[in-house]
Amino acid sequence: MDAKVDVKQYMQQVGQQARQAARVLVRTPTGPKNKALLATAEAIVAREAELLAENRKDMEAGAAQGLDAALLDRLELNSQRIAAMADGLGQIAALPDPVGEITDMNYRPSGIQVGKMRVPLGVIGIIYESRPNVTADAAALCLKSGNAAILRGGSEALHSNQAIADCIHEGLKAAGMPVEVVQVVETTDRAAVGELITMAQYVDVIVPRGGKGLIERISQDATVPVIKHLHGVCHVYIDDKADLDKAIKVAVNAKTQRYGTCNTMETLLVNEQVAEQVLPQLARLYQDKGVELRGDEATCAILKDCNAASAGDWDTEYLAPILSIRVVEDLTAAIEHIHQHGSGHTESIMTEDLQRARRFLAEVDASSVMVNVSTRFADGFEYGLGAEIGISTDKIHVRGPVGLEGLTSQKYIVLGDGHIRE
Repeated sequence: MDAKVDVKQYMQQVGQQARQAARVLVRTPTGPKNKALLATAEAIVAREAELLAENRKDMEAGAAQGLDAALLDRLELNSQRIAAMADGLGQIAALPDPVGEITDMNYRPSGIQVGKMRVPLGVIGIIYESRPNVTADAAALCLKSGNAAILRGGSEALHSNQAIADCIHEGLKAAGMPVEVVQVVETTDRAAVGELITMAQYVDVIVPRGGKGLIERISQDATVPVIKHLHGVCHVYIDDKADLDKAIKVAVNAKTQRYGTCNTMETLLVNEQVAEQVLPQLARLYQDKGVELRGDEATCAILKDCNAASAGDWDTEYLAPILSIRVVEDLTAAIEHIHQHGSGHTESIMTEDLQRARRFLAEVDASSVMVNVSTRFADGFEYGLGAEIGISTDKIHVRGPVGLEGLTSQKYIVLGDGHIRE
């Protein structure tokens, strides 16, 4: 893109084109959408060498700029990740199309029929960092749910994202659809983000994907509605009525199956009645996996090698092999801790007591609340939604993993035969 181009003017043009494309998508049936997705998958596989070459440019530039190993890992494309992108497109094509679904049709005493129809949101702006595969995933989810997409990836992945965008446009053309259905912002100027999140006349919702700092800034500055979660401070509570074998298995998995995800457990709560029995067993397993333990006074009294937790630990999303542990008096104390320190993402209780399980489900305020399950299951694919565009901890318009249905809304439809209101 020409560096001399005015960013505001450019983004206005992108917005106008997206709005026009969204109107085309509203009348596009499922068949062409699936054709575009499958053709895009074919293009990604066929152009693997090109994608790898463009990604190499980003990797070399990132290394020169001093990006850390974790960021470089998220940025890198390889044959396996390219194949996974293509497979993901095929999976989304195989999902049911939510658009146009009519539900709750009922006759009213007046004789009219009233129901709801599921419809696209319109234009979705997605702002994300590092991972180039998000370009394909986000585009596919928006397309299948009938939404035009404006994608703004990080400057560190510019070449990779543009190469993937070329594959998407090839797929759209193969299905006879306008390429403006998916636009990847071509400028690295940060002013483009400021424009995107304030173009309410063209953009219906913003989805930020990235670090807490990025999401906080987008949420504060946007005049367009935002679907977001800031961070994931997730808990597992081991009740005194828990099956301890199950509890140990789940507590280890929730922390160690993968460290850098938003649904990883960051704080373990243990009922004081079972703490001396369960914590030494857990400590040995965590030690084998290299997890640093930080505990309250009661925990440190039981585990001599445990570091003392600070006040800030209870509010920290580590995304690392570090775990906070607190011994609590009972279920009430566990729920109170979660209310004070949870992020509204995912919370789980280990108990065999049905009444306590039901109370936990009812009282804990989070987008996913679980019984006898690892928090790592809080994921769109595991919930049967297919791919997801993110996990929302908002309460309006969608909460939890955001799949195809989460990228749509509903409108009332009313059918009659010349009815008039008396």
